Amino acid sequence: MRTSIPANSERTSKAECAVDARSAQQGFRSCARSAQQGFRSCARSAQQGFRSFARSAQQGFTLLELMVVLTIIGFISAAVVLAIPDPRGRVIEDADRFAARVAAARDEAVVTARPLGLWVSASGYGFQRRDGGQWTPLEEKPFVTTNWKPGTRAQVGRDGRLQIGFDGTGLPTDALTVTLAREGERVSVSIDMAGKVMVDG
Repeated sequence: MRTSIPANSERTSKAECAVDARSAQQGFRSCARSAQQGFRSCARSAQQGFRSFARSAQQGFTLLELMVVLTIIGFISAAVVLAIPDPRGRVIEDADRFAARVAAARDEAVVTARPLGLWVSASGYGFQRRDGGQWTPLEEKPFVTTNWKPGTRAQVGRDGRLQIGFDGTGLPTDALTVTLAREGERVSVSIDMAGKVMVDG
């Protein structure tokens, strides 16, 4: 038994298929347009962001920021300069070395039971030994003639030279005070009548 399909039904099915195809095509086109618009929006946002960043970079630092940076650099530079040791050393080093050698000269006089002398000038100091009724220079370590470090000067009065001697018991012929000075720093080395050597910084 054959069944017949009405012609109207076939036309309706074809029309519905055509409508579905058109709807699908329009949907894809809408999606494509939305995607394209989205990409354009992202591109515009990114471009505007880069332009804003470029404008900020072109404007540079403010005066306050520059002043803060310069202040920090100044503090760091000052700290570095203060941390660098003076190649000449400190005046106290000259004073300590001088005091140690004077004490050694006093002890040498006691050990050898022979008088030993000390002279001090504005530029340096040295030692002498009493031989045959006269003073002869000593140039043996640690009694070699020594100059103060550059910039250091000894205040030795009007004559420009001071001199004392230690007898065989280590007692000095006179008390002595030598003041070393350099760039506002002062250190005194004194020898009392008992032969004691002291550094007063």
